[in-house]
Amino acid sequence: MRTLYILQGRSFFSELVKRFYEGGPLFMSLILICLLVAIFFLIRGFLSLNKDGGVSKKMSALASDASLLGLVLGFLGSMIGLITAFDIVEATDIISTPRLAGGLKVSFLTTVFGSITFVLIRIGIIILKIFQKS
Repeated sequence: MRTLYILQGRSFFSELVKRFYEGGPLFMSLILICLLVAIFFLIRGFLSLNKDGGVSKKMSALASDASLLGLVLGFLGSMIGLITAFDIVEATDIISTPRLAGGLKVSFLTTVFGSITFVLIRIGIIILKIFQKS
């Protein structure tokens, strides 16, 4: 039974890596950097709660900015992906529905990853602000 969970975990990880590359390594990497930087700011904000409230609030604001940047980069990646997909559609006379649907799916992967980044960090910011007030 434990082997099954390990295989499912490996399959889940390989699926994430596959989606990461499908979304375009450039934008997905930039969004991942935003996520990691925002997590760093959140952790630093939590660690400075007892020492200095001003630093904690500054870290909260920086985490908010980093998560917002990740969201905007996700939308920018989607728009560039859509423009590229429509350029290909315009250049070819015949386009198949599965190919168009696949192109649209890929263009929205950056939006999904940017939105997940934004939501996760927002939840962390809300928790940090709750601790800042008490």
